[in-house]
Amino acid sequence: MIMNEIFIKEFFSEKGDLSKNIDGYRVRQEQIDISILIDEAITHKKKLIVEAGTGIGKTFAYLVPAFLSGGKIIISTATKNLQDQLFTKDIPMIRDALKVPVSLAMLKGRSNYLCHLRLENAMIEGAFMTKEDVTHLHLVNQHAKHSIDGDRAELDTIPESSSIWPQVTSTKENCLGQECSFYKECFVMNARKKALAADITIVNHHLFFADLNMKEEGISELLPKATTVIFDEAHQIPDIASIFFGKNISTSKISEIVQDGFQIYLKHMKDVSDFEPILNDLEKANKDFRLVFPRESNRYPYQKISSFSRFESSYLELVEKLKKIIELLALHKDRDSEIEKYFDSANEILKSFDDWLEDKDNNSIKWIEVYSQSLQLNNTPLSIADMFARHINNESTSWVFTSATLAVKNNFDHFKNQLGLIDADSVSKESPFNYAEKALLFVPKTMPDANHENFNFAVVNQIYPFIKASKGRAFILCTTLKSMREIFTLLQDKIETDQLDYPIYLQGDGSRNHLLNKFREHGHAILIGSLSFWEGVDVKGDALSLVVIDKLPFFSPEDPVLAARIDKINQSGKNAFMEYQLPNAVITLKQGAGRLIRDEFDKGVLVICDTRIIDKPYGKRMWQSLPPFARTRDDLEVIQFLEKI
Repeated sequence: MIMNEIFIKEFFSEKGDLSKNIDGYRVRQEQIDISILIDEAITHKKKLIVEAGTGIGKTFAYLVPAFLSGGKIIISTATKNLQDQLFTKDIPMIRDALKVPVSLAMLKGRSNYLCHLRLENAMIEGAFMTKEDVTHLHLVNQHAKHSIDGDRAELDTIPESSSIWPQVTSTKENCLGQECSFYKECFVMNARKKALAADITIVNHHLFFADLNMKEEGISELLPKATTVIFDEAHQIPDIASIFFGKNISTSKISEIVQDGFQIYLKHMKDVSDFEPILNDLEKANKDFRLVFPRESNRYPYQKISSFSRFESSYLELVEKLKKIIELLALHKDRDSEIEKYFDSANEILKSFDDWLEDKDNNSIKWIEVYSQSLQLNNTPLSIADMFARHINNESTSWVFTSATLAVKNNFDHFKNQLGLIDADSVSKESPFNYAEKALLFVPKTMPDANHENFNFAVVNQIYPFIKASKGRAFILCTTLKSMREIFTLLQDKIETDQLDYPIYLQGDGSRNHLLNKFREHGHAILIGSLSFWEGVDVKGDALSLVVIDKLPFFSPEDPVLAARIDKINQSGKNAFMEYQLPNAVITLKQGAGRLIRDEFDKGVLVICDTRIIDKPYGKRMWQSLPPFARTRDDLEVIQFLEKI
């Protein structure tokens, strides 16, 4: 331990090995302190929670002790972007600086890898596809012949939303495993083999908890047993873990059954005349079930579903059509292993629908999420603390949880209680950036109530002079999609009237990376997004000088999961607003505020248009949890600050 501490201090010193690999390297004492604490946690198999402000360099801080430990390491992140950065840049840099010969693997969920068998089947079915799908299919087919990893991210010319992807990737339900004729060339299996053999494996939170869920069900594991697990972007774990510790089934699974059915029909069952019409009936029943609900995306608690008169009849019709497929397949499943696997998948999906309907667990909330093309039926635990704690309470593994936003005024109780980490050590280190000189926080003196119908109009009027002073170069972060679209329309009208060359990019008009690249390249653009742009977005330099947050990010109490958790907390005699809703809002607000200053040379203004942060008693906790910006309520001071930048 003492030797490692000495080594870490030397490694991160001004003339240490890391400085030789980074131009303009600067020593961060906070980084050294965190790295030493993580080394201690790894050595003594402890649980450690680390909040590290922007600019500390938490990634290097945990990588160095992880390398020194010599054990099997799993690093789990929330985003593919961070996965890619770790794999291609950060870990190779630390490995070279340390001169430690560790092997490295990156493992994604199976939907990220091309499947040879499904690609072959899709080529057979190609005549029935749209022109766009056929074009995409041939690009995928050519790529699969030369690709080493089969990662669909290598094909960035095909949109993520393309309907071809489900047809050329596999799922747990339709994978044939060792019975597949392409098993030896399988991209998924090869990726898993590399992960099992590697010293360090990089995964994302979804895959990590999917693996945990499989272990719970007694199914063989995807991930290797690790001596150390490090969760980066750990603030997302409670929500992601809730999904995997619960039960859910989507009508998109029915769409896959229909799609796979047509492939099975063309390849193995053309002589079964009943098969195609039954597939068409199932597809129609699936679409009719979606049409029970309004077009807009929304969430509904199970108790409110009875208000949709056609829900029960459409549900039963869908299940009945699925049963007909299963009855037909039972007569033919011995023909081929693909048909048998397809039969098993259909049965598994039927069981999931039945389980969801019959589940009456009082410790979970049953609800439906409505998407544009599908429905997801969910049963989510009210608390995952006991389940998660049970999985990580072992003496052979150390656990590190790190993010820039985990605490509320340096208090970690909220995060600990969500995950059952009551006995975990915790530390918070503030960003080394000079916020008082580099950044200004502005809250208007007067604004309508946040729920007032004219609030968005007032937001645009308030920020428009700031946007002109900063010459665009602005993020506008909204709490709802509705507000995002309304602010976009109002702001666009003003900019067009004044004939300003500040293009406005709106979330949804392209992939996040595509919009960010356009934003950076133009240099005077405005980007308006909802909650998916509040974190994981990194724009350094002159392209961004103004970040606007429309409202404090309190999630709607009408959300079925949130409402149920609020009820349970209040019924226990506690205050759900202060103990659950407010901490969640603080952490989200800190994420949004963190978009402004990304390195020591950045300058800018953060505008929070919601005066509740000043006017309400609870606002003080939110205010004090933000970085130490210089603060003002004077519009002219903001304009002068922006014009100087």
